[in-house]
Amino acid sequence: MPITSENVVRHELIGLRVEVKKATNKYLTGIKGVVVDETYNMLTIESDGKEKKVQKKGTIFIFHLPNGKRVEVDGGLLVSRPEDRIKKKLPRW
Repeated sequence: MPITSENVVRHELIGLRVEVKKATNKYLTGIKGVVVDETYNMLTIESDGKEKKVQKKGTIFIFHLPNGKRVEVDGGLLVSRPEDRIKKKLPRW
């Protein structure tokens, strides 16, 4: 199934380009890069040759989809293990 703006929350995030629009830690706002790893509470983003860990909860991400669209996602919807998030039913957002 191709990744779309409707299913990005239930899709694999590793490999997607992302930027942090807003975060509770103001020093993380504006980070742009590629998602290289994901855990229950964190996304690891490779930016400028360095890996930066960003907490999901309390952060607004903008994901750049392969079809060129940009999708804004509340990180609170992403909090769970990646393999469980793909399976669970999420509210319409």
